[in-house]
Amino acid sequence: MKLITITSGKGGVGKTTTAINLGAALNQFGKEVIIVDANLTTPNIGLHLGAPIVPVNLNHVLLGKAKVIDAIYEHESGTKIIPSSLSVKELRRLNSTKLKEVGKKLRKMADYVIYDSAAGLGEEAISAMEAADELIVVTNPEIPAVTDALKTIKLAEELGKEVKGIIVARVKGTRNEMSVSNIRDMLELPILGVIPEDKHVQGALVRKDALLHVYPNSRAAIAYKKIAARIARVKYEEPSLLVRVFARI
Repeated sequence: MKLITITSGKGGVGKTTTAINLGAALNQFGKEVIIVDANLTTPNIGLHLGAPIVPVNLNHVLLGKAKVIDAIYEHESGTKIIPSSLSVKELRRLNSTKLKEVGKKLRKMADYVIYDSAAGLGEEAISAMEAADELIVVTNPEIPAVTDALKTIKLAEELGKEVKGIIVARVKGTRNEMSVSNIRDMLELPILGVIPEDKHVQGALVRKDALLHVYPNSRAAIAYKKIAARIARVKYEEPSLLVRVFARI
């Protein structure tokens, strides 16, 4: 029973994609998982998984209008999610500090609860961090993203929260990128995994499903499965080279 918050100091680094695919991978490994869109201002989980508008969402729960169990939806893949509302009308009335209270209830319903946090270091992001048992910070191999990740880590330390490690996403392998070793040295935390830039990520978004469901042998999907296996402490065997070559076509 663990609540992991996926966070980042900067938007656009691949945080939501990471939350969805780690959750889906843990689910494939036989773990009961609930992915929560804790990004109340700019929610994307529902958009990514084909449920942008639902009868009951996290906003209703935070406003005391619904029970948390009524806001849980099961994607056709079996992955469970709690979307947030796309409406901006309720934002001023929402109390993001209640994310901690919601998290306590969800821990009783799953092996892993994954919060997709708001980007940055605002009140929403802090509330999602405070609700967590541990944090995973997502960054890109660029100086601004890594610098913002460092700020996030320092804030986590101030909050007394453990950062399990770093996921470096959208790696293209160009000379202009920071090396993984430099990122590790700068952030002084273990690198849980490296996610290559992958055209299939956009394809999964179009198909409204997790990358590892629709393109299971893509490079990014395999990378997410390896990270999830590390988190869950289960064995994962990569597909053969031939299978991976065909997956890139």
